[in-house]
Amino acid sequence: MLVAERQEKISDIVNERGSIRVSELSGLFGVTEETIRRDLEKLEKEGYLRRTHGGAVSPKEPPYELSYLEREVMNVAEKKEVAEQALKYIQPYDRIILDASSTAWYIAKALSDFPLTVLTNSLKVAAELSNKEKITVHITGGMLWADSLALVGPLAEKSLGNYYVDKAFISCKGIDPEWGISDSNEFQALVKKKIIEISDTVYLLADYSKFGTKAFSHICHLNQIDRIITDCKTPNKELKRINA
Repeated sequence: MLVAERQEKISDIVNERGSIRVSELSGLFGVTEETIRRDLEKLEKEGYLRRTHGGAVSPKEPPYELSYLEREVMNVAEKKEVAEQALKYIQPYDRIILDASSTAWYIAKALSDFPLTVLTNSLKVAAELSNKEKITVHITGGMLWADSLALVGPLAEKSLGNYYVDKAFISCKGIDPEWGISDSNEFQALVKKKIIEISDTVYLLADYSKFGTKAFSHICHLNQIDRIITDCKTPNKELKRINA
């Protein structure tokens, strides 16, 4: 295959799928990852895509945070898989935090009605749990971030400082061995930093699309996360990098 033909196909794939990893492109075209990186560099200069750490995304993909409704319908099967695994770590009488991620909402939907204390900064999570009589729900104060139906800002952070919980279930936009975990929104990142501070055990909810990505706002380094719960699509190569 000619170089120009390969680059045209790469552009088509990225724009059709929204994002793709260097390792996957390398396997698809039977060339080295270094060759793919050079292709991506050229295509980025020409405006056909945007490079990310470990891959590329369509230029149509917004650099800002997607709305809750948009995130809710992305990678649904994978998020449900992560949520089902997370449920195994929640026991009666636990005190837990669910953040404002769509994956945390899937946990809330799937939770059985048993004695449990849930602290959240998510209006959607709180509403989902409102009809489960045995679950006590506490909501932080704060500024409503409409794109994610999350309560954020100084008041949310101060409110979280009044509690200590057994387990926190949080998500993120990116996971990288060196950079750690990160989010596209600084307000969300600051709230998640506080959640980590007040939690005995921190579970990171992350589908395969989060690995090898560096988002705008740093949350924490990986050594501050106790467990990562992911789906079966996450490449073994990425899991080995995280384990190392």
